[in-house]
Amino acid sequence: MCYDVSFTININQLSDYFPELIYDEQIEINFEQAIHIVGHAYGNHPIIYRNREDLKLHCRLMEWGVIPFYVKEESSFVRQRASMLNARSERILDDKTSYWNKIRNRRCLIPVSGIYEHRAIKGWKKKVPYFISIKDEQLFFLPGLYSVVEFTDKETGEIIKKYTYTLITRKANEVMAQIHNDGDNANRMPLFLSLSLAKQWLVEELTEDEYREILAYQIPDEQLEYHPVYTIRSSKERPDGKMKNEFYEWDKLPALGQMNP
Repeated sequence: MCYDVSFTININQLSDYFPELIYDEQIEINFEQAIHIVGHAYGNHPIIYRNREDLKLHCRLMEWGVIPFYVKEESSFVRQRASMLNARSERILDDKTSYWNKIRNRRCLIPVSGIYEHRAIKGWKKKVPYFISIKDEQLFFLPGLYSVVEFTDKETGEIIKKYTYTLITRKANEVMAQIHNDGDNANRMPLFLSLSLAKQWLVEELTEDEYREILAYQIPDEQLEYHPVYTIRSSKERPDGKMKNEFYEWDKLPALGQMNP
């Protein structure tokens, strides 16, 4: 699955891709923190969605990790929330019991400059993280679903709306299967889309055939750019002083497809 992304682009650049985009609020990005965004921190991220009132494209901060609309108290959903960071594409249309099926028309886009995924090497205690992006694209968009839940402030009685989102994943292509090669969710990847498909994802109404076509899209291996990086889930500084998403040379790291050093 995907729990680590990067967003190192000026927020105003979103309007280059969506000129009519309306910002619901002023958004400021801390680029030092946004170079590595961890899903399990349930932090805010700028999300593009079609507003249901004016049917126009809007951008607002939403928290990663969906909280279903029927939850009455946020504290009661803490343990389950980790399972709502990603949505399997296979369940959205075909699993009628899934929450993703219930909110399948609340489609959104997650702007990123890249994602991180970990690769297991036989005999190595720790996995090697990789930074993956789309070639020649500083910014691209991952499809997601969003949810809106209302909580009542116990002190003021005020109704508070919280927007949350999930990132859609699918079966990995050959490159990503060799990187994400271990664990309970091995051989999964985010649903990388071309810009044209990303824009289609946000049209007001999608037929089921159009929806399935987008969910079935698999980005060609040769369109992905990837390289190993230094350990990302640690407060330890990189020994070379470079940024988290920059190339790091691991001693005796085998080529993709090879498990043994």
